[in-house]
Amino acid sequence: MESTDQIINNPEAPLTQGLRKSVGWIMIVGIIFVATNLRAPLTSVGPLAGLIRDSLHISNTLAGLITTLPLLAFALFSPFVPRLGRRWGMERMILISVTFLTLGIMIRWLPGAPALYAGTAVLGLAISVCNVLLPAFIKREFPTKIGLMTGVYSISMNLFGAIASGISVPVAVRLGLGWPTSLGIWGVLSLASIMVWFPQLKRRGIPAGAAPLQADNQDVSLWRSPLAWQVTLFMGLQSTVFYVLIAWLPEILKLQGVSSDQSGWLLSIMQLSLLPFTFVVPVLAGRMSSQRPLVIIMSILLLMGTLGLVYGSSNLIVLWIILLGIGGGFAFSLAMMFFGLRTRNAHQAAELSGMAQSFGYLLAAAGPTIFGYLHDATQSWKIPLLILVGASVLLLIVGLGASRDRYIDSGK
Repeated sequence: MESTDQIINNPEAPLTQGLRKSVGWIMIVGIIFVATNLRAPLTSVGPLAGLIRDSLHISNTLAGLITTLPLLAFALFSPFVPRLGRRWGMERMILISVTFLTLGIMIRWLPGAPALYAGTAVLGLAISVCNVLLPAFIKREFPTKIGLMTGVYSISMNLFGAIASGISVPVAVRLGLGWPTSLGIWGVLSLASIMVWFPQLKRRGIPAGAAPLQADNQDVSLWRSPLAWQVTLFMGLQSTVFYVLIAWLPEILKLQGVSSDQSGWLLSIMQLSLLPFTFVVPVLAGRMSSQRPLVIIMSILLLMGTLGLVYGSSNLIVLWIILLGIGGGFAFSLAMMFFGLRTRNAHQAAELSGMAQSFGYLLAAAGPTIFGYLHDATQSWKIPLLILVGASVLLLIVGLGASRDRYIDSGK
């Protein structure tokens, strides 16, 4: 099957020029809408952690579990997603996942802790499907524009993640709608995404499910590939840093005299500061044979930001937050690009994405809960933040390996 990239750029294609452009733009809009749902339901929780904890009378450890549950869902379900994509087609599986995402958001709008945790688990399973399949979908449909399209996908996801962090507390407190409604409003966006993505099932007259992943007889044992494990560890460590900050940065800032509203907006600033880099870094990475310079810059930024929170002046909090945001933007973008750059086809990209997001998120899942536990035990955020310093160093080490110009089936 021809990729969208080939159809758009091939003047001999059987479609008219106008139809070729229409197919391409419909697909790009669909990718954007789906991507907007992949962080907002998660990043909206962090600023509300204190309200949720006090309302439900739970500990910091259990509050951290709200962020950890989706990561566990990512870890447990991701290995099965490539197989489902091959069986039913990527387009159909993405539509099903966004439908269940909407259901999960609606469930946790219901009152009580059981509904909150159940809905969070459901939306975590749904997001895991898109996390695995969208990078493979981009590699298949836009093989010569992986960097550009990864940038579009990344900036859409992170923009709405930042918006969700910023408006969570104002919606819950200032508008008096409460934290369940503040979490539930994102169901409107996911419902709209279902309608926007639906045309993908019938594009070019191909029946739903008739566009499976192509293996191209190039199966590879990821478990024996050192490069695959380096990509996996890189994915896990960058996710650990990000989700720990999403879950606990507002609470960390409150101890430094920052109000709930301000801490939520500072979390938004962190995510807004990474936005330009989630677009620029994939484009740069796609043009480089080795991404090592980008890995080094990433590590320096993360170390400066984390050490600034621990030992730096409280008057420079905004600077530390911005450095963390930019470093996180580098890390996430590189992780997404490695799925395409270190593989030869969409099948391998989906398999590597499934492995990296399974073991990677299993590593990341422990972060928010352990951070909450360490704070409860020490009544301080210093030790947890120093663990993030260590994670930044490890990111540098595995990133230097993952960024070399190789493929996972090279045997090196």
